Formats: sequence, C-alpha cells, structure tokens
Amino acid sequence: MMLPTEAEKQISGLDSKNLPRNDFHFDDVKMHWRRYANNMKSKGKETFYNSMIKREPKLKEDTHLLLEVDNQIQVDLINAEIEDLITYLRQSLKNYDVFLEVKITNNQEEEVKFLNGKDKFNSLSRKYPNLHSLKSTFNLEIDY
Repeated sequence: MMLPTEAEKQISGLDSKNLPRNDFHFDDVKMHWRRYANNMKSKGKETFYNSMIKREPKLKEDTHLLLEVDNQIQVDLINAEIEDLITYLRQSLKNYDVFLEVKITNNQEEEVKFLNGKDKFNSLSRKYPNLHSLKSTFNLEIDY
C-alpha cells in the first residue's frame, strides 16, 4: 500500500502546501490513466500496460485511488513504476494529494476489462451459445 509520506508531499524541495489541489472528475483520472498506459505500451512495456488496463482504478476517497490486480507479480511490476505514475497523475490532474494503492483482488472475475475481440467473443459465447452458430452462418471474423 502506498500512502503519501511527508517526503512524498515535499516534491522537488517545494512546500507541499503551495502545490495545487484542484478538484477533478473521475473521468479525467480514467483518461490520464489510459494515456499513461498507452505511453508505456509504446515504450515496449507491454506487461505493465496490460496490468494497468485490465481493470480501471477505483476512487476510494477524494484523492485515494485503488487498483486491484490479479497477483503479486503485477503488484511488484506496478510498484516498480508507481512513483512515475503518481507524479504523472498528480501533474495531469493538478492535484498533488493524489495517491495510489495497489492490492490483489479477491475476486479474479470481477470487472475484468477484455483485451481483445476474441476474449469478448469467448465471454459472450459462454452466456449465449448460439453466437457460435451465428458466427459460422454469417462467416464472421472476431479477430480484430
């Protein structure tokens, strides 16, 4: 768990009381989250990217973000880059009280973001078995 310390609050030797604490909307968090994830993907950090986009962060309190991941490997991967991620979010949201907690989820199937069309199709076909016959009948492609 990453809670802000006094050292973190004194960013670059500046008094943390003088740093902005603007209000933000959770949609802004999601937009900047995806932007940062895509930036990591373009730098070749595919595993980090996948860990970030599998689930959206949750807003626990005003400035407390929570990201649930599947395993300790993802926790370690994100914690290795967390300082840069938090700095980016703080600067983008213009709120230097923002902090991020990463924890392993208890429910692996909850709120899973699908990574591609094939994963979406497989999930829906479990619920609606007739999708396979529709796919065959209309010669549909699910890989995109």
